[in-house]
Amino acid sequence: MSDSLTDSGHSMATMPAMVADMTDSPSPREGTRTAEASQALTASAGATTALLVVLFGSFMDLLDATIVTVAAPAIAQDLGAGDAQIQWTIAAYTLALGAGLITGGRLGDQYGRKRLFMIGLAGFMVTSALCALAVDPGMLIGMRAGQGLTAGIMVPQVFGIIRASFAPGERAKAFGAYGAVQGLASVAGPLLGGLLVDANLFDLGWRTIFWINVPVSILALIIGAKALPESRSASTARLDLPGALLAATGILLLLLPIIQTETWGWTWAGYALLAAGITVLAIFLAYERRLTERGDEPVFDPALLRIRAFAVGLSASVLFFGGIGSYFLTLSIYLQNGTGRTAWETGLVILPYALGSIITSGLGVALAAKAGRTLLITGSLTIAASQLVLWFIVKDGTDPGYWLLALALFIGGLGLGLAAPILVNVVLAGVPGRNAGAAGGVLSTVNQIGGAVGIAVLGTFFFTAVTDSATGAPVLPDYSHALSIVLIVSAALYLITALVMLALPKAAVEHAE
Repeated sequence: MSDSLTDSGHSMATMPAMVADMTDSPSPREGTRTAEASQALTASAGATTALLVVLFGSFMDLLDATIVTVAAPAIAQDLGAGDAQIQWTIAAYTLALGAGLITGGRLGDQYGRKRLFMIGLAGFMVTSALCALAVDPGMLIGMRAGQGLTAGIMVPQVFGIIRASFAPGERAKAFGAYGAVQGLASVAGPLLGGLLVDANLFDLGWRTIFWINVPVSILALIIGAKALPESRSASTARLDLPGALLAATGILLLLLPIIQTETWGWTWAGYALLAAGITVLAIFLAYERRLTERGDEPVFDPALLRIRAFAVGLSASVLFFGGIGSYFLTLSIYLQNGTGRTAWETGLVILPYALGSIITSGLGVALAAKAGRTLLITGSLTIAASQLVLWFIVKDGTDPGYWLLALALFIGGLGLGLAAPILVNVVLAGVPGRNAGAAGGVLSTVNQIGGAVGIAVLGTFFFTAVTDSATGAPVLPDYSHALSIVLIVSAALYLITALVMLALPKAAVEHAE
């Protein structure tokens, strides 16, 4: 499992999509089982075709999250979406993806990874089309959640299919190709998103960012039906669906009043929802503990929290990934609504972040086994520094121009490339081997949850500041002030993250499975 994450990690580059790469890990069960129903194939033309199919699916997952962030202002204008609804458009996808990851890997283990990949891909295609057809913000948010859920079914099957398609000696090349495609998606996402929105093909505007998934999915489904090998786990452990539902419900109840603060204000109902969320999560932990005591396999074993490295790693992951989605959402709105840039110009501003992360990610992966913790701390501090540089650039309320913005973003990308690809592997170095698979799966899911929480909290700071500081329609100084608040809070967040990371293991885990 860990090498798979490492191989794919250098592709993390922009926005919430970077979190998706961390989730593209093997199912938590795969790391602890060796008995498979099918034998690995030798590398062949068929195996190469199978690889192309799963790469298409992964490419769309990462591309879609990136594109939507750039297109958010256009979506808001066309559908009349409020600030909270824009936050939900992003957060609904990441939350549902996290919920899907909890069960998607187990479903593939039991019912066949090809079957679940094809089901997830077909569902992703249908929900993409329904996103494109959305007539109001509510429909779009619901279909975005559907997209995330189907991606959560599809994504965990990728590594199992690669293992079933390639002999052990050929897998490194396959994982390398996977990482390269993910890197391409992270670079292409903001540019393609901006281009599609500005081009306004067939007068469809932002809707083309979802329509583009349909023909690609159809092609992948046709080829995949013939080329993908089937594989499943020999384990017969039952799916912990109640546990997954309890976890998703508890997190949703916690996020709902935070995102809706601007609309609802803080009333007794908001506090009641927070209390209900905490209660549901407590019930979830009790239920999971009971499953463990019966000898069943829960989606989350509470005993993992007693492992110091894992508990610290969870905190570090939530903090680290909590700042990413909100950062790019608020930056995109600042660039378009504040400075008046087009979606394409916004993509060009964000591009240096992707390039910076690609430059350093190879170095981070290469040195992870020797200096993993040092790289994580350096990466977090570099991100904090980049946000302080950007704060200095935008705080006076004028448009700083392309090159100053690009410089700050490039520095942030350098920091992300050092830390994001290896975070899970460093955490797993402190987890006993028998728990590594389950711990890795939980961490992948928590990365998604952290992103959604960040969008809820920092996004609310941003939109509240824009509204409060405006005497009429918000203008550039209002957006600059709001973004400055987010940048200061986010920089402090990454400084705290660096301190938390001091308690992580010194080096990343190196074992192959």
